[in-house]
Amino acid sequence: MNLNQITIPSLDLSKSVSFYQKLGLELIVDALPDYARFVCPEGNATFSIHKVEKLPKGEGVYVYFECKDLDTKVKDLIKEGIYFDEMPSDRNWLWREARLKDVDNNSLILFYGGENRINPPWKIKN
Repeated sequence: MNLNQITIPSLDLSKSVSFYQKLGLELIVDALPDYARFVCPEGNATFSIHKVEKLPKGEGVYVYFECKDLDTKVKDLIKEGIYFDEMPSDRNWLWREARLKDVDNNSLILFYGGENRINPPWKIKN
């Protein structure tokens, strides 16, 4: 099994499409105003957004995008007008992360986990 796609809600897909293109995702399905799908610039995972009348309440979903050169990516996005709630910092789970929200207030984490993403020191041994 392999994770193919994550779909998140949006009130205004035209604003969301522009935002995610700024992040570097490539639009591959344009079914506006109801749906859009992107492919990530590395690997073959896809990410989509769908129109909703009302956003879910509560914290919602956290979407993680891994970036090999996180600090440079964040600096470049700031130049593009993207606002970050938290700048890149090292976390005790051995990842480096920066946090932001999309136009619909969905939580996004740009991170670099490297080897620790799948093989942290506390990984369960089979």
